[in-house]
Amino acid sequence: MRIFRLLAALLDYPADDMLAALRVEAADPAKFVAIEDAAGVLGAEDHATLAAFITELLAAEPAERQAEYVQTFDLTAEHSLHLTHHLFGEEKTRGPALIDLGEFYRSYGLKADERELPDFLPLMLEFVSTLGLDEARVFLADVAKVLSVLAANLEKSASRYAPLLRIVEQQGSLARLAA
Repeated sequence: MRIFRLLAALLDYPADDMLAALRVEAADPAKFVAIEDAAGVLGAEDHATLAAFITELLAAEPAERQAEYVQTFDLTAEHSLHLTHHLFGEEKTRGPALIDLGEFYRSYGLKADERELPDFLPLMLEFVSTLGLDEARVFLADVAKVLSVLAANLEKSASRYAPLLRIVEQQGSLARLAA
């Protein structure tokens, strides 16, 4: 599902090439989001949130958004997009969890970038984009508690990324409600 791939891109570092491609593809952010979510995974309110985020992202100077991203996610531990960090910190038990997650991806044929840890949320969302909707929601339900903590931490900081985390968390919550 392309909408999870879009969420992955928006939660990743806003590199110059990504921003340039987004300027071309999302000249009309609302229309772009609707096309990316042709499967109807998200609701109208989530579409509006994503369109507003894209509009703000593209309106700012790239260096400004890149600095904001680094400050938000790389320099603030409680905002880390490496989800096992929120569970294990830097304890030894984190290593086996990362190995298990990497093996899980490989069992689905995903060949992830070896330079990135498998618990990096944008990478996880790339993986989710390859799954069917029910399976994607079950996968996200497994990490929903961590996503909730991360979203709450971002909300405390009034981060523009918090609503994106809530959208991802909501998808996992839907699987729990359906169970």
